[in-house]
Amino acid sequence: MSKIFEALRKTEGAIRNLATPLLSQELPLDVPPSEEKQQPPAFVATEASGEIRTEAIHVSGRSPILPFDGTDSRAAEQYRIIRTKILHHPAQPRMLMVSSPTPGDGKTITAVNLAGALALQEGVNVLLADADFRRSSLAETMGFRGSPGLGDVLRGASSFEEALIRTDQIPNLYVLPSGEASPNPAELLASERWRSMLDVCRKEFGYIVFDAPPVASVADYDLLQLACDGVVLVVRQDHTNRGLCQRALDTVPKAKQLGIVLNCVEDWFLWKTQSYYYYGNDSRK
Repeated sequence: MSKIFEALRKTEGAIRNLATPLLSQELPLDVPPSEEKQQPPAFVATEASGEIRTEAIHVSGRSPILPFDGTDSRAAEQYRIIRTKILHHPAQPRMLMVSSPTPGDGKTITAVNLAGALALQEGVNVLLADADFRRSSLAETMGFRGSPGLGDVLRGASSFEEALIRTDQIPNLYVLPSGEASPNPAELLASERWRSMLDVCRKEFGYIVFDAPPVASVADYDLLQLACDGVVLVVRQDHTNRGLCQRALDTVPKAKQLGIVLNCVEDWFLWKTQSYYYYGNDSRK
């Protein structure tokens, strides 16, 4: 286990007693907030011993995740726009949570694509973590095993390195599945081990993206919101209940509202005059 996790080991005794697609190598032109290139996480040095596994992302050809290989230039550009807005946000948020008013709005897809866009930056390591313990779908979406994962790390059943996955297609993108189901996820997110892990993540990753439960649906959401710098809210056309959407907007503190992603939007005739902006990888004339 890497030395950077000494903080987790030191607290282990006390915690035990608590009830608690292929992608191209193209790099975007956006410049990260800092001119200094981030070095690989310190624990990558343990990869030779097999503690961190590198796996290829396996998705169907019709999957909407990680459209950065030219299969959907319009979607890819939209996620790059979202990335740019986050990079230049006055608050410089680094620990982000992606949530939604209701299940099925597309928050997991958005979390994957946002993390992927951030990880396309040269020298920026990004952690994508599934913190929706009750309805986790991140690992299945990306074609990974669901455990070990975050829950196992917080219960002390796995080391962080053992649970972590380095993606083959985007080496700067690391994935932490949710792990084995837990009957008490709120207690896990209120533990000292959780707080210690967050400290380590801030030191080792440029950005951390959490796939979170729907807004205010369970206590887990509130604990995640307290830990994160900002919230990206995902709503889906012809699916999200308007009343619940408004309640979600009222629930997320204004200071943490990074923006709203409108998902599954059909082409509108008034937008066609702007289609020439997508000439880069588009086959349309």
